[in-house]
Amino acid sequence: MTPLNVANAVLWIALIAVLLFVPAGTASWPQAWIYLIEFVAIGAAITVWLARHDPGLLRERMGGAFQKGQSLADRIFMSVMMLSWYGWIALMALDAKRWAFSHMPPAFNVLGAILIPLGFLFVWRVFRENSFAAPVVRIQAERGQHVVDTGPYAIVRHPMYSGSVVYLLGTPLLLGSWIGLAVLPLIVGALVVRIFIEEAALRRGIPNYDAYMRRVRFRLVPGVW
Repeated sequence: MTPLNVANAVLWIALIAVLLFVPAGTASWPQAWIYLIEFVAIGAAITVWLARHDPGLLRERMGGAFQKGQSLADRIFMSVMMLSWYGWIALMALDAKRWAFSHMPPAFNVLGAILIPLGFLFVWRVFRENSFAAPVVRIQAERGQHVVDTGPYAIVRHPMYSGSVVYLLGTPLLLGSWIGLAVLPLIVGALVVRIFIEEAALRRGIPNYDAYMRRVRFRLVPGVW
């Protein structure tokens, strides 16, 4: 991990803090601090683990949202998704604090605080199994990318998205925003679109991916879809 990577990570956390506390109009928001602490602590733990056990994947993860070899469809998706996600964070801050529209029971905040690390734990399990789990859709021919069908990939074809849905669900619950929770299906819908973009690229670029799709029928939720 280079100093530039560290600087980018710090800037990203600072941006999230701005998107939370500026729209909220206050720094006196315990749920937002818990959210930031969880993200920093979990992100640091996963980064240290990757640095020790899979530096190749860490380089891919640190490569950013736009990389050489990435499909045009995925570049468009990432642009829209990043803007939407930042807007979602700011909207929840407005809703939960400045406007005070939402009044969520504290038990829901606690549940959200639990779901976020659980989701990231599942994502870490994906990283353990799949060294090609890059943040962008591109075939990593230089790293010998191949079909991974073990661990969580034996159950669903896109387990990282499954884990992402868990921590995304935890976010509006922890922050206490009913409006954020209402917007969540749109975020999940965008992930579904991304799944089709990714599968199209994998089918074109990786031998035997069609056979894997026949073996593992479900994309996101076992027994459902």
